Amino acid sequence: MIEELKQIAAEKGVLPSQLAIAWVLAKGRNIVPVIGARKRTQLSESLAALDVNLSPEELTRIEAAIPASAIAGTRYDEHQMQMLDSER
Repeated sequence: MIEELKQIAAEKGVLPSQLAIAWVLAKGRNIVPVIGARKRTQLSESLAALDVNLSPEELTRIEAAIPASAIAGTRYDEHQMQMLDSER
């Protein structure tokens, strides 16, 4: 999946992280990407995603390459989920 994301990003001339942020931004005005950066250069790279425009075809290609069903799941593994007490 990562290789396809890298390929799409390379075709657009952007970093994979910028492509991912642009995808989140394209999902709707009520969805906000949460971006972490340890260095100013990382912040600058992330903010450059604001200038990345994705066509409907590109969005479809990204979502086909990385389907939600392939990456969705629990936050923790099964053992750690049993240790959580938030549902008790």
